[in-house]
Amino acid sequence: MSTKTEALGLSREAMAWRAAQDIPDGAYVNLGIGIPEMVARFVPEGREVIYHSENGVLGFGPPPKPGEEDPELINAGKKPITLLPGACFFHHADSFAMIRGGHLDISILGALQVAANGDLANWSTGEGGVPAVGGAMDLVAGVKQVFIITEHTTRKGEPKLLKRCTYPLTGAGVVSRVFTNYGVFDVTDGRFIMREIAAGLDVETVRAATEGPLDIDPNLKTIESPALG
Repeated sequence: MSTKTEALGLSREAMAWRAAQDIPDGAYVNLGIGIPEMVARFVPEGREVIYHSENGVLGFGPPPKPGEEDPELINAGKKPITLLPGACFFHHADSFAMIRGGHLDISILGALQVAANGDLANWSTGEGGVPAVGGAMDLVAGVKQVFIITEHTTRKGEPKLLKRCTYPLTGAGVVSRVFTNYGVFDVTDGRFIMREIAAGLDVETVRAATEGPLDIDPNLKTIESPALG
């Protein structure tokens, strides 16, 4: 498959912005490493979202401005963060007790592969590299909903929304919604349902880049992201 379509659709910032719109007021949310970390920048006006990080922080905010970083304030991905009023720190064992105890509403993670039945593979290609799954397995098992933000295809142009994952699983049947540069997809009854499509794309382009069974919402909406700095 050609890699030409990789540049189409939403930017990474726009993907994070779109995911942020689906976080309800008052939700407790864990953000994974990579694009999901950007979500903290785009809390919709009038909503309070309490962000959690596995290294023991609750209530962090967007990244600091350049030059204002505090080396003592980082998330689980070792990226600088800010603190919002009411933020708190705790041992990472307590952090995982929150996760495993079902106290988080949403986890937003990246993905290597997502299957139409909701299976998620996001830690290993099965060819060495990362030796263990880490906290992702706890997150997908313990939270109420799992959102995924990922490019729709790999760098080689291969689909990431599949009939079945071929990489080692992080969790089985855990994904409820996927945000890609091509659109927004619900995972329902063994199928991907495209709810929204990025401006400038057509349905056939999305179909060609999706291996898993794909249905189109009859009320398909177009994503028009604002200017994002």
